[in-house]
Amino acid sequence: MDDEVTTPIRPANIFKNIPEDLADELVEVMAEAENIRIERILSRGQASRPGFWYDQEMDEFVLLLKGRARLVFNGENDLIEMKPGDYIHIPAHVKHRVEWTDADHDTVWLAIHYR
Repeated sequence: MDDEVTTPIRPANIFKNIPEDLADELVEVMAEAENIRIERILSRGQASRPGFWYDQEMDEFVLLLKGRARLVFNGENDLIEMKPGDYIHIPAHVKHRVEWTDADHDTVWLAIHYR
């Protein structure tokens, strides 16, 4: 049986349609299924608010595509500097936060949450 495509399949570009005004970090879900969610995250000077820690239900693979950022993990003293091409695997329930993103340039993340 042939599966006919009813809508055109078109490529997109992760670096396109970045808002000029980015007052808050922007998280966009690019694809999602039962055990996976793929997001584009845009930052420009944003960081986690004081005292806030991410504690996520799913593992997360994060690839920094553009810009710069610093992460910190609960119980660790060292900041992790991220630059284009750097990636990190964050297991579920490992508390972490974004300490800093570049305020002068867009920071573009690709985040894959999965079970």
